[in-house]
Amino acid sequence: MTWANFYLLCFSLGFAFSLISFLAGGLHWHLPHSFGAHGHSGAHPSAGHAGAFFNPVTLAAFLAWFGGVGYLLTRFSALGLMLGLGVSILGGLFGGGVIYLFLGHVLMSEEENLNPEDYVMTGVLGETSMPIREGGTGEIIYAQAGTRHTCGARTEDGSAIAKGVEIVVTRYERGIAYVRTWEQMTKDEPYSDSQPPSIKERSNS
Repeated sequence: MTWANFYLLCFSLGFAFSLISFLAGGLHWHLPHSFGAHGHSGAHPSAGHAGAFFNPVTLAAFLAWFGGVGYLLTRFSALGLMLGLGVSILGGLFGGGVIYLFLGHVLMSEEENLNPEDYVMTGVLGETSMPIREGGTGEIIYAQAGTRHTCGARTEDGSAIAKGVEIVVTRYERGIAYVRTWEQMTKDEPYSDSQPPSIKERSNS
């Protein structure tokens, strides 16, 4: 295999993977932790390490630029083999760096750097947006990380709760929030400094 063919192969592989990743929404695969995506009831950071430059997307960009620069130098310049290889590597690093900076500072905002603790459901305050039938399921509305959410809900003891009643989430399982009314919570455990901070802080918001 000639050097021209080697560079062309690198370019083809890098370009093909970049195109497939883009079409498949792969720009979010294994990105640095600071580019994480979030879920409904919890944060799900991506698999990469914070600030990691080398990930599949930037490596694909490196291959494409490395191969492209190397092929052009091989065909249209008089640079020696080693000098051309060095320039090609620099070109690949430049291409990978451009993609890395584009993803980090253009596509993703700092607001998407999520703290999992902000998405813990236990202790969340809200109110019923649909009544919870006795032994059945209703719906609650609550605010979390500055955004209003809705969620299916059941009562811990199977009792009914009317619409518009303040509730506290006591646990969260399989997409369902188990709740008690705020009145029940304060009756069973008087409001004091010993209450969980998550409940006290959210009750003041």
